[in-house]
Amino acid sequence: MNGPSQEDYLNTQPEDRKLDKPLWKAVRLLEGAAKDGSPDAIFLLAEMNFFGNYTHPRNYSEAFRKYQELSTLNGNNSAQHMIGFMYATGIGGAVERNQAKSLMYHTFAALGGNTRSQMTAAFRHHTGVGTPRNCNEAAFWYKKVADKAIEFSRSGPPGGMALQRDAFRLADENGGVYGEGASVVSSGVNANKAGPNSDSHAALDDVLEYLDLLSRKGDPKATFSLGRLHYEGSRTMKRNFKLARGYFMIVARKYWAKDGSIVTEDNGIGKIASKAAGYMGKMFLRGEGMEQSFEKALTWFKRGIANGDPLCQYEMGLMYLQGLGVKKDAVKAADYFKEAADQDFASAQVNLGQLFLDQGDIQTATRFFELAARHGDIEAFYHLAEINNNGVGRDRSCGVATAYYKLVAEKVETIHSAFDEANRAYEEGDLETALVAYMMAAEQGYEYSQANVAYLLDEYKAILSIDGLIPWKIRHPTLLRNTVLALIYWTRSAKQSNIDSMVKMGDYYLGGHGVDADMERAATCYQTAADSQQSAQAFWNLGWIHENGLGVEQDFHLAKRFYDQALETNQESYLPVKLSLTKLRLRSFWNTITNGKVNSIRTEPDNNPNFSFSEWISNFLEDQHPYYHTTDEDDLSDPLPADDFYDDIDESIVESLIIVALAGALAFLVYYRNQRQTNHRRDIERQEQQRQPQPPPTQVAAGDQQQRQQEQQRQPGLDGQQADGGFFPPPGDPGYAQWVAGGVGH
Repeated sequence: MNGPSQEDYLNTQPEDRKLDKPLWKAVRLLEGAAKDGSPDAIFLLAEMNFFGNYTHPRNYSEAFRKYQELSTLNGNNSAQHMIGFMYATGIGGAVERNQAKSLMYHTFAALGGNTRSQMTAAFRHHTGVGTPRNCNEAAFWYKKVADKAIEFSRSGPPGGMALQRDAFRLADENGGVYGEGASVVSSGVNANKAGPNSDSHAALDDVLEYLDLLSRKGDPKATFSLGRLHYEGSRTMKRNFKLARGYFMIVARKYWAKDGSIVTEDNGIGKIASKAAGYMGKMFLRGEGMEQSFEKALTWFKRGIANGDPLCQYEMGLMYLQGLGVKKDAVKAADYFKEAADQDFASAQVNLGQLFLDQGDIQTATRFFELAARHGDIEAFYHLAEINNNGVGRDRSCGVATAYYKLVAEKVETIHSAFDEANRAYEEGDLETALVAYMMAAEQGYEYSQANVAYLLDEYKAILSIDGLIPWKIRHPTLLRNTVLALIYWTRSAKQSNIDSMVKMGDYYLGGHGVDADMERAATCYQTAADSQQSAQAFWNLGWIHENGLGVEQDFHLAKRFYDQALETNQESYLPVKLSLTKLRLRSFWNTITNGKVNSIRTEPDNNPNFSFSEWISNFLEDQHPYYHTTDEDDLSDPLPADDFYDDIDESIVESLIIVALAGALAFLVYYRNQRQTNHRRDIERQEQQRQPQPPPTQVAAGDQQQRQQEQQRQPGLDGQQADGGFFPPPGDPGYAQWVAGGVGH
């Protein structure tokens, strides 16, 4: 399949190209067969005109006529699907957009078994596109696709098909719709933050190179990570079982000899080796990159189970459940599943839930399915969808069932979408081919594709653009210049909780792009996005429209609040927020001194004033009834409780009162001891003053005082009382330290 004809740099109309001789002959033969009523010839001509196959130039109008002819001839559901798609998007100007006709053709195709139209019909009933929302219809069609998806997932080797996700947002590769640091996906809590042991912007090749370096130095964790990356693959890296097996074997040999004996007692290496054993056994069990062998798989699983590896436990349970190389034994299988499920292994939780479901224990089964659903397990989603759709063990919930069916359907991209083709076309620069493929997936309800279509069609990525001033700048193809369609897909993406799309939607209403300018709707979009507390851009936009009074009442004080919230949400917005606040303060100052009508910035009132202690006491005394201001008259008129009310006082209240009393007694003793020490210190000071030389009259008086003191000392005291009349030893006394430690009287 080849791309469409490319447009000239300056010409906005596609250039008609002559077909080369072999293609011209093929087209003439196909047209002759089509005139004779050959459905295959008609379909092939339609596909060539629509997709540009075999270097044939695109002609959407001719493609629509051929699809229409084929649909009328024999009701071909693929042709009906394409007609419905063209009515939905109005692609290439072949037909005018008509959502009602689109749904009609998609319904016909869905009844004929077309999976893509079933997805499209389900999404339209789910969100109300071209028809009122109908949950039952949405659940019906999503279940059709989910049944096909789960059947595909369960096919293949033991454990089911390996599902790889190719869908992603194009804008995320560039930091989001508004760029790095300004979009939700790359700012605030979602910001990529580099650390001492990681690089936030590292490419996959750099990660592989770094792990390979650590692996060569003997790091078992890095070696295992390399094996796992090559085994699981990704959107940008194909699976390589040969390399994965080599890395897993390197890790395993660090812990086990060829005969299975343990060569080291290092528990850390043992844990990593057990994980590698789980993957080695899984590859033998499924025949991935090697000949399938249940016996060798069993050997590897036993090694991993000895160290409690959950993958090995799950795979061993699967072998006993299905009788793969061992005798079927559901009880043993359940035991292994239970051990793995206790370690939060999703696949084991699903299988354990299925066993409980077979026994009729719906509640326990549902609990295990919900645990597995946290990890995105497709089987868990499907079982929860079935339980909620059929009302098994609970009331039927159409909305929950529809949501789960949608998740199941979208997880198996292979059966109804062409994301791989779209991604490849985008990377090669064939934007028109990429747009068509993304648009088809977007019509099926994929939020990623809806955001991608809007992003490709968006012509307002910058406020000040110089593209129009450069004569040699390559223009977008005509198909990619459709502002109305961009707004439609921004809206659909926003309805599926894409915050950046919601902000973009507000931008289109604010600027009147693809729609009449509507400031109130723009403000609503920004406010909705801001309510998520994740978009600094939404807060800044709200501040700007309140500063300028666009769609809302002009209010400088409220604008400042929104600017402040933008900075609180994303610290990277410091410079634009501070610049905006500086300008806002200048405008507010001018408004104040000229007695303007706009609400200027004012000092926020302090809701918690700091009273001094004397002020607090004064306020308390002035408040006549501090505890009854909020009491209603009806409350005061209620009768008092019966006498037995006081007999039911909680024991905790009595314990609290006792604790308070003991604390008070302790405080009194401490206070009493401090007072005694103070008095004793004062007596000593007076005695020292009396020992100083005094004039003769004073000496006489001192002699009389000393005589009185001796008389007092001769008077009998109480048992244990000190000479000064106190019961506690004064500081400096040999018994003082023992008294402080609590030794007196013991």
